[in-house]
Amino acid sequence: MPRKNIQEVIRYPLISEDAVTLIEAENKITFIVDEDASKNDIRRAVEELYEVKVDRVNSVHTPQGRKKAIVKLAPDCKASDLAVRLGIL
Repeated sequence: MPRKNIQEVIRYPLISEDAVTLIEAENKITFIVDEDASKNDIRRAVEELYEVKVDRVNSVHTPQGRKKAIVKLAPDCKASDLAVRLGIL
């Protein structure tokens, strides 16, 4: 399967009370992503677009039909710093 263009993978960061809690407590940031994106596509897109290191990616399909990716950043990268750059916090 061909790799996806990184500009098409990440749709937008998710802003909710639970997402903010994950940023502060677990160094995780949440994105809505393309439905066909694999975890490797998501990892590569986040690392290249936002210049951070990704530790792990979990993805789930929401009841609304969107795909949500919860990205845990490496310990030396802070999710709160990325959230400020993205305008979430």
